[in-house]
Amino acid sequence: MKIEVVNIQGEKTGREVELPQAVFGVEPNEHVVYLAVRQYLANQRQGTHKSKERAEIVGSTKKIKRQKGTGTARAGSIKSPVFRGGGRVFGPRPRNYGFKLNKKVKSLARKSALASKLQKEEIIVVEDFTFDAPQTKQYREILANLNLADKRSLLVTGENDLNLYTSSKNLKKANVMRVNELNTYAVLDNNYLILSESSIEKMKELFA
Repeated sequence: MKIEVVNIQGEKTGREVELPQAVFGVEPNEHVVYLAVRQYLANQRQGTHKSKERAEIVGSTKKIKRQKGTGTARAGSIKSPVFRGGGRVFGPRPRNYGFKLNKKVKSLARKSALASKLQKEEIIVVEDFTFDAPQTKQYREILANLNLADKRSLLVTGENDLNLYTSSKNLKKANVMRVNELNTYAVLDNNYLILSESSIEKMKELFA
C-alpha cells in the first residue's frame, strides 16, 4: 500500500512511499488493543497508597471502659476502627498494578492501532527534516501547514532528534517520539500520526 509524501510546507512532492503490509495491512484486533492500553495505564500507577491499620496506630493499649454495664458496645482499645483516629480496616497497601502481556500480543496491538489510523486516513507522511536548534515557532508553523495546529499530533522520527523533541515540548497538543519508542497508547492518544520517511524504513526493520 502506498501513501503520498508531503513536505513541511504541506505541499505534495509527487512521490509515494510503500507502507509495510505486515504492519499497516493487518486486521485491527480491538481486544488486544484494549489489553495493551490497559497494561500501559496500569504501569503508570505508582501504587504508593497506604493507610494505617490497627497495629500501626500509636496510642494506649489500656481498656478504655469496663466490659459490661455501660449500656454501649464493649470496647478494648482506642485503636479500634470504630473510633475516630483508630486504624482502618482493610486499608490500601503499596502494590504493583502492572501485569504481564506477551510480546506477540503487544506487537499485534501496535499493528492494529497503526492499521486503524491508516483506515481512518489519520496518517501523514512528510519528508525528513530537522532543526539546527530548538524552534517552537517553526515547528508550530509546520503543524499549521499540515492543518494540525489545533489537533493532537504525534511526529514519529527514525532516529533521536533532540531539537525536534525540544521544539514540541511547549506545544500542548504536539508530541515527538522515536519509532522504537512507539506504543499502542501513544498511537491512539493522538488524532494524527506524522511519519517521517526514515521512520517508515525503521518500522520495516522493527515491526514487520
